[in-house]
Amino acid sequence: MSPRTEPDFTLMRDALGPLRDRERLAERLLDASRRHSHDPDAELDWDAPYEDGKWFWPPELVSLYDTPLWRRMSEEQRIALSRHEAAALASLGIWFEVILMQLLVRHVYDRDLTSHHVGYALTEIADECRHSMMFARMIRKGGTGSYPVPRVHHNLARVLKSVSTTPGSFASTLLGEEVLDWMQRLTFPDERVQPLVRGVTRIHVVEEARHVRYAREELRRQMATAPRWQREMTALSCGESARVFSSCFVNPGVYDAVGLDRRRAVAEVRASGHRREVMRTGAERLTDFLDDVGLLQGPARRLWKSSGLLA
Repeated sequence: MSPRTEPDFTLMRDALGPLRDRERLAERLLDASRRHSHDPDAELDWDAPYEDGKWFWPPELVSLYDTPLWRRMSEEQRIALSRHEAAALASLGIWFEVILMQLLVRHVYDRDLTSHHVGYALTEIADECRHSMMFARMIRKGGTGSYPVPRVHHNLARVLKSVSTTPGSFASTLLGEEVLDWMQRLTFPDERVQPLVRGVTRIHVVEEARHVRYAREELRRQMATAPRWQREMTALSCGESARVFSSCFVNPGVYDAVGLDRRRAVAEVRASGHRREVMRTGAERLTDFLDDVGLLQGPARRLWKSSGLLA
């Protein structure tokens, strides 16, 4: 993707007719939520045993796929690694969704609490509560234990979410949702993967589609009206969030759990062209959108490149 000139925010402000209509969009999303929300406790068979020989994550999305170390691993060890990486990604998802819920609550605090816009934000918070509990139940079912993010990133996220601008909150929302969503869209139809994992990812994909629509529309609206200082601060915080998020996407503890040398495994993942392509492809739709609204300019673009999510 080649750098673009800075968007003409004056023209964006002049074209705000459809952007101002957040209430109509929120009403449609609320209607879709009433018709297409899911109850993981009732809809998924949590008591069914896992099937022998099936993966917990598509092998092509496992961090070590197609590395020299991967080629020396047994099929059983590869599947075990997919089990731990699925648990690590679910742990990452819970961490991020807790952050997202805090950002959404802060977003609606000073708004009309009877509006459809706020009503949908509260609906999304309820969705994220169910998703977090669903992910936690999947981790318990897998028997791997959870994989918390490193303490330094846990605390850095505490700072980032505290100083985040309103458009920054929605940009971070998209960062946390869209890369994982791309991976899950490959997972739920994959018959090589355990039925429970496919069911969990299917529910998450269906409901996250509404969350992404809400966040994209609101971010575009916010960027069209924000002052220059806020747009620049948002771009920098979003770039730093991308760096933190991408570094948390693989938890080195998974390699210890399956008997691999951690340092060697991490080094091979970092050197893997396949892994770089997976992460960049997963983020491509998002980075195209962020570029379009002016969030990949200058220093922010360099942060995104250092994250490995932007070519």
